[in-house]
Amino acid sequence: MDVLIGAYNYVQENSDRFWEALRVHMTISLSALLIATAICVPLGIICAKKMWLSGPVMATFNALRVIPSLAILVIILPIMGTGFAPALVALTLLACPPILVNTYLGFRSIDSFVLESASGMGMGPGRILRRIEFPLATPLMLTGLKTAVVEVVSSATLAAFIGGGGLGTFIINGLGMYNFSLLLVGAIPVATLAILSEIGFALIERKTTKFQRI
Repeated sequence: MDVLIGAYNYVQENSDRFWEALRVHMTISLSALLIATAICVPLGIICAKKMWLSGPVMATFNALRVIPSLAILVIILPIMGTGFAPALVALTLLACPPILVNTYLGFRSIDSFVLESASGMGMGPGRILRRIEFPLATPLMLTGLKTAVVEVVSSATLAAFIGGGGLGTFIINGLGMYNFSLLLVGAIPVATLAILSEIGFALIERKTTKFQRI
């Protein structure tokens, strides 16, 4: 209990530093997710439609999934140095595999009979993509986004190792100083953000798949 009270007192006494770290943590996480989504959703759709491309692209991004988060940060370090930018690149690489794989699977799982029927009704490729494929692939795409969000929010703590800032700074300093109150100042908000992200995406997923449960 004393540890929790110590963490609360630290936040009260250093509120500016805490809110700045929270802002950096959320900014770097959101930026990485937006960049990964902008790259991987179109790439996943292209891979689902061009089978000759899917093999090398999916193999490359699946290989990224087995590399630990800290290892990605360490690999980026000698190339880009320290600071916000290398941490952003590392987190973007971390967010890409679940978004890409689930987008690919979402589009590949659509029954060809559905697409042929839509084409037979006179719908063009663009309209089929917007009105048929995207709605049917959305549940799997959201699952990929949810996985990416939780991974990025949690792994953003490691950005502090390469000077990326964020809530991980409190965790690293807390561990180094053997100060568990300071460690909780970073750990509790990160855990809360990850849980809220999981719940938020679960609610969105439930709402968007409502028609499938009727």
